[in-house]
Amino acid sequence: MPTTVFTIANQKGGVGKTTTAVNLAAALAEKKVPTLLIDLDSQASATSALGVEKQVGRSLYGPLRGEGEAQAFVSPTPYEGLSIIPSEEDLALAEIEIAQLENYLLRLRAVLEPVRSSGAYRAIIIDCPPALGMLSMNSLAAADHLLITLQCEYMALEGLGQILRTLERIKTAGINPALELGGVVMTMFDSRTNLARQVVDEVRRHLPEKIFSTVIPRTVRLSEAPSFGKTIFAYDPSNPGATAYRKLADEVIARFGLG
Repeated sequence: MPTTVFTIANQKGGVGKTTTAVNLAAALAEKKVPTLLIDLDSQASATSALGVEKQVGRSLYGPLRGEGEAQAFVSPTPYEGLSIIPSEEDLALAEIEIAQLENYLLRLRAVLEPVRSSGAYRAIIIDCPPALGMLSMNSLAAADHLLITLQCEYMALEGLGQILRTLERIKTAGINPALELGGVVMTMFDSRTNLARQVVDEVRRHLPEKIFSTVIPRTVRLSEAPSFGKTIFAYDPSNPGATAYRKLADEVIARFGLG
């Protein structure tokens, strides 16, 4: 069966991007969907959140510069069915250096092609830096679907417009004409506030076919889990956040035929 590549990108930080990348990947693996998580952020938050040790020279920095194959950088995680290509600080250099290379926007696509064609994974999820820089643009060029995490606050709506315009530019410029908006995940939802409900309703009005039904709640346990190197399922499996990410995984499996 073909491999589907998702990138989770947003130019704004603190919107639940890495939390979603980690816990969606873990939930898919839990549901028997072989999944690879790629940490493309030099802060390596997704790497740490899965309890994987950061090691010098173990990120995609080398392969993106034409040194080595991506498969050699795949590492196991404590979770069955979930692998990771970890990150570390040298990826910060890639933001600068890739721009000087030939086909600089297509480096990641070329690096991932052997991984895709190996058939080892049904889903590849890329966690991007919190900026639309060179690495994020490469992830958009390499992906089949963009998943946007959006915090339930009004300022987030401005950011949504910006990343949607970036998606269209990637398509119309011929960099990745097949790229589609896979969906919008509403995060940090506080059911006690009218504002959160209004923001969700606003996104539903604008993107009724794209917004996921599952809304990720604001919960301290989701924020705590990464500091223990655990997914929410390992840290607090009965938490509402764990329930929400399992439901989100069900939606992703159904929407993209990953079952």
